Parts: sequence; C-alpha cells; structure tokens
Amino acid sequence: MSLAENKVYSMIGLAMKAGKLTSGEFSVEHAVKAGKAALVIVSETASENTKKKFRNMCTYYEVPLYFFGEKEMLGHAMGKEFRASLAVLDEGFAKAIEKCLNSEKGR
Repeated sequence: MSLAENKVYSMIGLAMKAGKLTSGEFSVEHAVKAGKAALVIVSETASENTKKKFRNMCTYYEVPLYFFGEKEMLGHAMGKEFRASLAVLDEGFAKAIEKCLNSEKGR
C-alpha cells in the first residue's frame, strides 16, 4: 500500500472519529441529496450498479466522487466490517482526503 493510500485511510478514520462521516448506501445517498456531503468515496470493488448510481447522483448534485480502495479496507478504516460507500460531511476533511486521492492518482 502506498503512502498516499495509507494517508487516505487514516483521514477516513479521523473523520469517522470526529463524526464527520456517514457510510452505507442509504445514508450516503441522503447526505448527498441533503447537500451535506462534501466528498463521496465508493469502493473500487463495489458493483457496477452501485458505481453508476453514485456517479449519476454525484454529477447531478455536483459532489466530488472518487472510486478508491476495497470494501474491507474502507470498512476497516471506519472501524466497521466493510463499506462500499461513504460520504465525508466536512469541507476540511474532504479537501485533505481529496488531496491525498489526487496525489495517489498522480495528477
């Protein structure tokens, strides 16, 4: 695992502890539609259907969306079993995580 990846997982953990994260399809969808989501992360191992649903929703509501990591790793970072999707509810955390995700992709 790269340093940037590691950083993303620790930021997810911090956001979770700070109560600035919601996960699970229903909660994430609610956060996006309520305008509370600053960033959405969907697992790369999520189903195509799930990816498409969030891609369309995030495009419509203009929320940054990233496909990153595996369900087990995302869940583990949050202290849960596994999660296919999560929404960051805080601008600061969202920007920091996005920065790591972008450096991971080598942009």
